[in-house]
Amino acid sequence: MKDAPGMKGNRSRNNDGELRDKRNNTQMGTIEKQYNRDFNVRSDKELGNYLKEHNIKSLNDLIHSNRGK
Repeated sequence: MKDAPGMKGNRSRNNDGELRDKRNNTQMGTIEKQYNRDFNVRSDKELGNYLKEHNIKSLNDLIHSNRGK
């Protein structure tokens, strides 16, 4: 069962019911595997650092961009 349209699997929620953000220390290798993308970075690079370096606001914005396709 999916949690919301367009999502892969279930995501945990905060106490107020909002979806929990992906942790900034998630490794890019994990993101690449989960979304079948290649961002051409070291697999141990942290998501937060990648987003900051590329001026991207969120994982959602990254996934909906053309990066790594």
